[in-house]
Amino acid sequence: MSETKKYLCVHGHFYQPPRENPWLNKVEIQDSAYPYHDWNHRINAECYARNSASRILNEEGKVVDIINNYAWMSFNMGPTLLAWMEIEAPETYAAILQADKESIEHFSGHGSALAQAYNHMIMPLANQRDKETQVIWGIEDFRSRFGRDPEGMWLGETAVNTETLEVLAAHNIKFTILSPYQARRYRKIGETEWKDGTGAKINPRNAYMFNLPSGKTIALFFYDASASQAVAFEGLLNNGESFASRLLGQFKDDSMPQLVHIATDGESYGHHHRLGEMALSYGLNFIEKDQSVELTVYGDYLEKFPPQYEVEILENTSWSCAHGVERWNSNCGCNTGGRPGWTQEWRSPLRKAFDWVRDITITLYEKELAPYTSNPWEVRNAYIAVVLDRSEENVSSFLKENFREGLDKKDQTKLLKLMEMQYHSMLMYTSCGWFFDEVTGIESMQDIFYAARALQLAEDISGQSYEKDFVDLLEKIPSNIPEYGNAATAYHRHVKPMIVDMLRVGAHYAVSSVFEEFPDETILYSFSAASKSKRYYEAGKQKLLVGRTYFRSNITWEEVDISYAVVHMGEHNLFGGVRPYLGNEALEELHTNIADAFQKSRIYEIFNLLDKYFGNHNYSFWHLFRDEQRQIMELVMDNTLKNAEGTIYQLYENNYQLLQVFDEINMAVPKQLKLPIDLAINTKLINMFEAEEINLKALENLLDVARRISVELDTVTLNYLANEKVRSLIDKLAIDPNNNDLLQYIVDLLRLIKKGDIKPEFWEAQNTAFLIKTEIYETYMTRCERGDNPDAESWCQLFDALYKNLNLVV
Repeated sequence: MSETKKYLCVHGHFYQPPRENPWLNKVEIQDSAYPYHDWNHRINAECYARNSASRILNEEGKVVDIINNYAWMSFNMGPTLLAWMEIEAPETYAAILQADKESIEHFSGHGSALAQAYNHMIMPLANQRDKETQVIWGIEDFRSRFGRDPEGMWLGETAVNTETLEVLAAHNIKFTILSPYQARRYRKIGETEWKDGTGAKINPRNAYMFNLPSGKTIALFFYDASASQAVAFEGLLNNGESFASRLLGQFKDDSMPQLVHIATDGESYGHHHRLGEMALSYGLNFIEKDQSVELTVYGDYLEKFPPQYEVEILENTSWSCAHGVERWNSNCGCNTGGRPGWTQEWRSPLRKAFDWVRDITITLYEKELAPYTSNPWEVRNAYIAVVLDRSEENVSSFLKENFREGLDKKDQTKLLKLMEMQYHSMLMYTSCGWFFDEVTGIESMQDIFYAARALQLAEDISGQSYEKDFVDLLEKIPSNIPEYGNAATAYHRHVKPMIVDMLRVGAHYAVSSVFEEFPDETILYSFSAASKSKRYYEAGKQKLLVGRTYFRSNITWEEVDISYAVVHMGEHNLFGGVRPYLGNEALEELHTNIADAFQKSRIYEIFNLLDKYFGNHNYSFWHLFRDEQRQIMELVMDNTLKNAEGTIYQLYENNYQLLQVFDEINMAVPKQLKLPIDLAINTKLINMFEAEEINLKALENLLDVARRISVELDTVTLNYLANEKVRSLIDKLAIDPNNNDLLQYIVDLLRLIKKGDIKPEFWEAQNTAFLIKTEIYETYMTRCERGDNPDAESWCQLFDALYKNLNLVV
């Protein structure tokens, strides 16, 4: 055993609530995350990815090393976040999995990754079946990704009671992490007298054993509250040296082994605190070099030093509510602040509404599954295999293993809908729906989306509509925002328009087909589409499309064969109809009549035919899914925007000398001139960075002009685009590192950017440049030292300039 008595562990709880549209299984565009597509992408760029390749700086602020923080800390990643990351941020995902493998070598066979109860449900408020499924799904998700069994599990908001710990122990989870304020009393094992642990009086430097009523035990770690608070809320991450010193200062003079450990949201390291990941990497690196202290993870420490103390917990408590778990159940007074006069009276009726949905779906689930299995809840526990792999082969295996062979298509779809109904009934309890201050906020509405999806599936299965009863419950949920009044108003405004059925998918496909030529077989979100026929007509700006396409849900295997007709009158003026396919004769009749009316420009006749053939199933631009709406608007507005850009740029050119006079006499440019001039210069710069190749001379001239006439640059957009441009160029250099011309071009571009007021961080470009240096720099240096290779000398000089301009140190 090591002679070291001091051990240190930093735990990060990395988690975002699931943000997917529950009908499309895709995160749609979120404007508030600009310039990124959505908040998952933005937080990945600011935090998750950066912690996989975090910088260590020297005294001059230059990057001297890049490390993967995950390999040296303890962490858990929310399963729903990892599912998103696997598809949308595969490089970050791979780095996290690799970090766990590396950590096993650092920490005596114990990995740094912990599991998490599946979708961050508040476990003490869940029924027993949901507790079981949350733990089982969390374990199975972890196994499928990290290739090993988890030793520990993170509980959402560290919300805990004895019943929850029994479920963890029953599934061989060895430990979890809690706030010291969740301890009730403790004592040394073998002693009879208990000591009061309330009010964080428990010693966080010890591991503790909790004896469960079942006879099982589970280890508990209570994190250091003051140091964790300093990291999360007191700016401790502003300086890596201060961060390391504070952690080392938490040790006490003691001959016994002790563990100093903190636990915070992982997003503290880069998202909540800009460059916080660098403070973390500096601290981990500094501590790793300290011979008196050893970095560890909980499983490693537990094996070396089994608990010498036992503990009892305060039941139904969490780390983020002073009232136990009431933040997710009542107007307890906990809120994010800054909204005087607002209340959270909505929390209790929201939970009651969801409990009603849960109970409705339980009854339906057990009744409808009875002919197929005697173990409906074991089947739900097993459904995680499908959530993790929705391939047809795997879903078929699940159906055979849990039901019986020979199921017809109708049975298969019904069973998959029942499973999905249960899946969304759990997702609706994701804790973020109650955490914030207003029921119509995006987190609460996301949970209502899940409830609506569960009820839609229940209606599909039973033939009974539950919407009115659900809306009645939503009407009893008060909103702090007068224009809403209650959650039912928000439901009608934001949720109901999002609800998708198979005909709506067909409408999206039909309308999109006017602008995009789909292959005969394609994937639309979580649906497959196979075109059976398509006829296209064009007359000036006007277009007509008539066709037939077969659709299949890749989630429930529901199928529909549709006929459609769409007429595009120009701009965003789209009108169409969709209906189930009624045979070739009806489709031919539709095609003949509507094509004849279109070719004769009989617009009113076209609309009459759409009404005749499609009845109430008429669709327009507004029925496109959100991302495609944006894409099509950008497409139809392209000429308008170009004309506007030309007009404002002409305004700039015609008044350039006047602008210089304003600058020379130190007089403010009038707003009527200032705003369009700023817009003109920014638009020109944006177009340059978005172009395939940047004319460096033109860029230099424009940046000089912007500086000379004090243009207010759109730095958010320009920083993002400059990052992307330099990243793509250095990616090309990594493929062809001997390309001196490309290297020279990148160096020149970087020098120009540094001269302007654009301040990109070049994080990804730094990573790639660091990799190039690691792999080939020494080879070139050897050639340079021989003095017989001018190309090598030129390459070394250019690469040194590249490194310098990227704020790296060779």
